Amino acid sequence: MQYKKILITGGAGFVGSNLAIKLKEKYPETQIFVLDNLKRRGSELNIPRLKSAGIVFIHGDIRNKEDFEEIQSVDLIFECSAEPSVLAGLDASPSYLINTNLLGTINCLEFARKNNSAFIFISTSRVYPIEPINNLKFEEEDSRFNLSEKQSSIGASSEGIAENFPLEGARSLYGSTKLCSEIIMQEYMDSFGLKGIINRCGVITGPWQMGKVDQGVFVLWVARHIFGGKLSYIGYGGEGKQVRDFIHIDDLFDILDIQINDLEKFNGQIFNIGGGKENSVSLQELTEICENITGNKIEISSIKENRPADLISFITDNTKIKELTGWKPKKDVRQTITDISQWINENKEQLKSILS
Repeated sequence: MQYKKILITGGAGFVGSNLAIKLKEKYPETQIFVLDNLKRRGSELNIPRLKSAGIVFIHGDIRNKEDFEEIQSVDLIFECSAEPSVLAGLDASPSYLINTNLLGTINCLEFARKNNSAFIFISTSRVYPIEPINNLKFEEEDSRFNLSEKQSSIGASSEGIAENFPLEGARSLYGSTKLCSEIIMQEYMDSFGLKGIINRCGVITGPWQMGKVDQGVFVLWVARHIFGGKLSYIGYGGEGKQVRDFIHIDDLFDILDIQINDLEKFNGQIFNIGGGKENSVSLQELTEICENITGNKIEISSIKENRPADLISFITDNTKIKELTGWKPKKDVRQTITDISQWINENKEQLKSILS
């Protein structure tokens, strides 16, 4: 690999820490630095993992320009830092969300410009607007809502939402900060010759994700089945028929690795990265899988009213990246839930206070 020094922001978080460790395992001669403010509960558990892998941890915050002064010049930056909740800013001031997800990313872009670093931005499928997605044609089946074969909207099909889906409309404060960051990054690429890729990721999951109600639903669902506790089907009748696709963190690493080893091929482009139709699941179906794997049943209540920013279904149309690379996710729903379950059971004492 051509990159000898790599910086990962949000590097003690779920995506950043896994990416750092996997890169170091595959490219042991590469120097890897991670920057994180350790705000998210449980991120501190990743520090020993990072240090034992030979990765340099820097306690800092992308909101502070001064914190970048501790970092030496790097060849490549993965911008993984974020306030990741789609509900962020709704019940309190959105200032932390905006300062982190937008102004913080601008600080990262400026650091990349000054150091002539390539830039991989981990964006989100939440840049796509809510109402146009919910207005698509769906068919209600016994356990899920399915996208209909024929759709009138550009960029929508039974395969999911593609990169050319129209962006007009509200998308949540979280999604807006990410879309604004994408636009600023495109200006940096045009104005300053920054080389980079924007990846709009769907639900990412796997071991070492500290799942919460508003972010990390797959880990939360497994953890409740292991530790006990209540869950709820919220919105759209309260039956758990909402659908999401997901991508295992190992599969995300595989496609990012392909991208950085042939950056010229992908430079300047936007890609949807997710599990796709084959790796989609409703909450009702997820419950059944969790029960089968853990052997436990728990109480699940029903709340019919929708929450802000809720979607009936979101499935990532991966066609563009698959046709360009031949990549496709390897880990299906059952394997992913099994991986998460094994990780929790192997680290029960460490995780109980965080996930229970």
